[in-house]
Amino acid sequence: LAIDYHQPEVGVESVDPTCFGRNYFKSAEVVDADREQVLADAAALKELATDYYRPEVGVESVDSTCFGRNYFNSLESDGNIDNERKTIFAEAAALKKLATDYHHPEVGVESADSTCFGRNYFK
Repeated sequence: LAIDYHQPEVGVESVDPTCFGRNYFKSAEVVDADREQVLADAAALKELATDYYRPEVGVESVDSTCFGRNYFNSLESDGNIDNERKTIFAEAAALKKLATDYHHPEVGVESADSTCFGRNYFK
């Protein structure tokens, strides 16, 4: 199961007879339409799962809201823009490290926070 999770291109094999059940209370056209919708949803989910596990593929977007600009701030505050840019890069680096640690559990967790070693003295 874990190998199948990390390799979605392997596919799913099933011979359970309940996978091929039919609802006899609906007409054949409705069943065919439902089947086509289910297959389309499964294809979309497969594509999303593959994109999730293969981050090197990248994200393609042409939505105009991705390139928006705030026209209520003045352009004279370039120092503020530089600070925001540094903050964004720092957060992106931290997220990249977290994602790498998530896919490599052998790295381990290092913590020096004193609350991790707390004790309840009231019990």
